[in-house]
Amino acid sequence: MGYGVLLWSTDNPPIDSGTILPVYIKSNIEKKWVVGVPENVSADKNFKLEIPLAQFEFVGSRKKAAQWAQEFAPYAMAYAENLQDRLPIRNSPDNNSQQVYRLRLGEVIKILSLVKGVPPISTTGDPLPGAWYRVMTNDGVTGYCFSYRLRIFNQNDKSVQNANIRGSEPDPELDGVLSKTWSSESYLQMINSRRINIQEMEKNYRFDPGYETGIARIILPDIERQFTYERIIPDGERAWIFEGANLQMVLRNNNTLAVQFSDGDTRRTIIFNALSNSIDDIILQEEARRENQYMDIYNLGPVFTSLNYGTITFLQTGDFVWTGFTLLVPQLIPYQANGTGRVSMNIFIASSLEGSNTGAFSMQFADVSANNTIYFTYVLDDQGLRLEVVPAFAIENNIVTRRVASPTVLYFYRDSPY
Repeated sequence: MGYGVLLWSTDNPPIDSGTILPVYIKSNIEKKWVVGVPENVSADKNFKLEIPLAQFEFVGSRKKAAQWAQEFAPYAMAYAENLQDRLPIRNSPDNNSQQVYRLRLGEVIKILSLVKGVPPISTTGDPLPGAWYRVMTNDGVTGYCFSYRLRIFNQNDKSVQNANIRGSEPDPELDGVLSKTWSSESYLQMINSRRINIQEMEKNYRFDPGYETGIARIILPDIERQFTYERIIPDGERAWIFEGANLQMVLRNNNTLAVQFSDGDTRRTIIFNALSNSIDDIILQEEARRENQYMDIYNLGPVFTSLNYGTITFLQTGDFVWTGFTLLVPQLIPYQANGTGRVSMNIFIASSLEGSNTGAFSMQFADVSANNTIYFTYVLDDQGLRLEVVPAFAIENNIVTRRVASPTVLYFYRDSPY
């Protein structure tokens, strides 16, 4: 078909980005190019390599490909590591432009070119140091990212660093540690108690040994630290130190890692756990559980009526419509509320309350700017829905911890389908 330029280096076989390759097939169905490889990579002239469409720039003639590769050369081996969770990639080099992607902390992206743009402004009112780059994610999203929160590196330098970072002696246990994701101990506690706080899970609190970058990170609600080091070397049985940094880790069992470092005058030890499922899978499972819990209410109703407190209609979308609630204004429902909003199964009940309640949820009114959320524990029975109002002070970490002395109880009968 012609020639093009590799944008993202390949590992197997190893081919540097910026290399000109012949193109034989473009598959829009599989979203891949089929290309040839240089002779120094494979002597087999029939050897072909599949490359994702986004990671290869098809140019046309060999002459045009050579010209394109020459222009790309200053950035061919340039990559960047993201240093801020949810850092945006935008559709133009301006901080006010639309976001097209949010980077995970530690995610590596490809630098495509340096571009002119509008520097973001810091909290002091001064422009942030750095520059705008056109970048590409590993799965092919392209856009513009400002470099203030990026660590730009040359791939060749990184390869040399990775070759030495573990030392020269084989260490299967260290390999095991480096192959796992080490999450906050609080995540395991959530899983064991079956009370998953999705918002906390999405923040991905963890310990990252930084094998690929030489920068270890601790990311927790109360601390965010990074440690630049030269090598990871043994320090006793199932223990290692990060040479050049004030950091040590001890493998207490296959799924429990103790990380130690000095914090001022004190030595801190933080426990991290390797979870049996990925964070994304845990979140998906919890979202499914919440949806099933909500559908239990919807399927029993979806319309529930009280002679005193009006009618609540639960919609399949997770929204609600509440009419006739005048007696609850303003003690429970704000004056401005028009009765529409969203139900969230985002709170839990303490073990001591489980026997007397089916569950708990919140109702957020859509048209009220402040104090627009009401919390309830609830009981489903054959006749309807019993709601007990929970004040905010009785909720800790999304868990209803206790009943108040004189709770407000609302009972709604299910509307009979006959």
